[in-house]
Amino acid sequence: MGWDEKLEMTPSQAASALDWWREAGVDTLVGETPRDWLKPAPVPEPLIAVSAAPAVEAMPDSLGAFQAWMANAALPFAAPTAPRLAPAGDGTSGLMVMIDMPSLGGTIFDEQTNALFESMLGERAMNVPRQSLYLAPLSPLRPPSGRLDPASERSLSDIARHHIGLVKPKVLLLFGDGCARALLGGPVMATRGRWHELATPSGAVRATATIKPENMLNRPAYKKTAWADLQMVMEELKA
Repeated sequence: MGWDEKLEMTPSQAASALDWWREAGVDTLVGETPRDWLKPAPVPEPLIAVSAAPAVEAMPDSLGAFQAWMANAALPFAAPTAPRLAPAGDGTSGLMVMIDMPSLGGTIFDEQTNALFESMLGERAMNVPRQSLYLAPLSPLRPPSGRLDPASERSLSDIARHHIGLVKPKVLLLFGDGCARALLGGPVMATRGRWHELATPSGAVRATATIKPENMLNRPAYKKTAWADLQMVMEELKA
């Protein structure tokens, strides 16, 4: 019989042939392609649920529109009845001052702290009228704890950079650790006494940090340190 002739088997012959192969130890059909029978079966990779990235809300590109946006934007600690502190002052003065959050009363400072701040600005110190600077909070809302946690500082940082870029001050003075960490990457004592080039969407802004007035009231020795920082700011404004 040639290789091209069809081999026909009766059912009994086929059964006999299968019995022979079974007794020979063959229990699996194989193909012509070699196969590694000792290789472990591949483990399917687990499915990873990929959630869509949250949409980033576009911030207005003019200062007036941005201030209106901040009055209603979804921010850390936001609640329907939570009061928000709005920026105040002259956005074209060249000096921008930023604090971390409102006081307990919802104002920029409490009465005692405000008196110290006024003396820092007064004729015997910086000689800068309050209405001639731009004063803004990093967070317009005060957290229940009275402190900004690291996650809140990070989320507020991008908003603050946008805000600063719209004002484009010649000098940015940051009061307190919250502002310094969010924008300069470290607490006041690690960032004060020198200038930082703070990146904003409108270009770099010269920024430095100093001790916030509340801490000066609690530790009067800090006033000397803060005065050195204010002198540095005054020299930069004159340059």
